[in-house]
Amino acid sequence: MENQNSIVVSFILLPLFLASASAQLSQNFYANTCPNVESLVRSAVEKKFNQTFITAPGTLRLFFHDCFVRGCDASVLLASPTNQAEKDSADDRSLAGDGFDTVIKAKAAVDSDPMCTNKVSCADILALATRDVVNLVGGPFYRVELGRRDGLISTKTSVNSHLPKPGFNLDQLNTMFASHALSQTDMIALSGAHTIGFSHCGRFSNRIYNFSPTNRIDPTLNLQYALQLRQLCPVNVDPSIAINMDPTTPQTFDNAYFMNLQQGKGLFSSDQILFTDPRSKPTVNLFASDNAAFQQAFVTAITKLGRVGVLTGDQGEIRQDCTRVN
Repeated sequence: MENQNSIVVSFILLPLFLASASAQLSQNFYANTCPNVESLVRSAVEKKFNQTFITAPGTLRLFFHDCFVRGCDASVLLASPTNQAEKDSADDRSLAGDGFDTVIKAKAAVDSDPMCTNKVSCADILALATRDVVNLVGGPFYRVELGRRDGLISTKTSVNSHLPKPGFNLDQLNTMFASHALSQTDMIALSGAHTIGFSHCGRFSNRIYNFSPTNRIDPTLNLQYALQLRQLCPVNVDPSIAINMDPTTPQTFDNAYFMNLQQGKGLFSSDQILFTDPRSKPTVNLFASDNAAFQQAFVTAITKLGRVGVLTGDQGEIRQDCTRVN
């Protein structure tokens, strides 16, 4: 009984700890120590984005993967000489190198200012770079809460079961997002990030070839779209070939993702379920009909995401090199 009570207490204290940590974040955290941090990061991100569009979805996905595993502490950026870090996990190996490169270049730009050298965390730079890439491809500009510290731990095993899977149903999605204090509406808005994302043939091939003994193609998938996907991903093709998540406007951060769901053109089952499940369908329909409503909900959701498990105060450190601890 005593052991049971201690478990209950730990669950009660956890939300209080998270609230207290996130309360230490502020939009003007670097006002006195590195007042130019936002323009320094923006300039580096724009330069990288002008070299390759993959900068945008790569950086956005990197932020999501970082926050969902150990909290927004830049642990996903750490490298391991024995390939045992988060980035070496099966779920993270597909993260675009351009996302990592964006943060490294932005960190170098920030540290090149003598006033800012080694004063801005990699976690905060990733959060700022994420806002900037969203805005560069037509998404909203929003103020970013800052003050995160960088984590000291990054393990491949910690990624297991912490990221949503392509075959998740609505209950599984809601449960995972709720564990980070994110609502169903937050989850749907963040899923809208797939409007600029890409995936690989191996992540959805079962939906177009071997869905069930009675249906080779997932019946919730638009048939014409499924046949197009078969052309892009023929049998025995390299499973790492990249396919746009949004077949209509893949380089614009807009609400086309939700319009695609209405037409059965969600690439993953976990995308399409948002429209086929009556509990989430009204929100999909709202976002499909009102881009401003989607973007406003996205800002709310990504701001809440940026508070997940943050280290503040004297926790963690300010990494000099984003790929290794000091």
